[in-house]
Amino acid sequence: MTHHEATHRSADMEECIRNCTECHAICVETIAYCARVGGKHAEAQHLSLLATCADICRTSADAMLRGSRVHGYVCGACAAVCSACADACSAMRDDPEMARCAEACRRCARSCEEMARGM
Repeated sequence: MTHHEATHRSADMEECIRNCTECHAICVETIAYCARVGGKHAEAQHLSLLATCADICRTSADAMLRGSRVHGYVCGACAAVCSACADACSAMRDDPEMARCAEACRRCARSCEEMARGM
């Protein structure tokens, strides 16, 4: 924890921040992977969804780190985008990188849903 505010965050929020941060990183890595692999992996809609997921995860983590009162709304949007991204990645069967991304997205979606419900 890097700031005195961290002592005021719940364990659930700390976990959500970690999940969002990890999901952001994995989505960014997955974009690079998909661009290398090509084909369906590199379709514009798929890459755009991965980028949007990475962006909303970073924004969600930032809102919680700032102690923003509206973080639950951001987390709600993050949960929806992460769920869509997980579904898209899961559709590319037999690819461990895509399975890794889907798993991170689902984990982030679950914790963000909890934050959104807590508003």
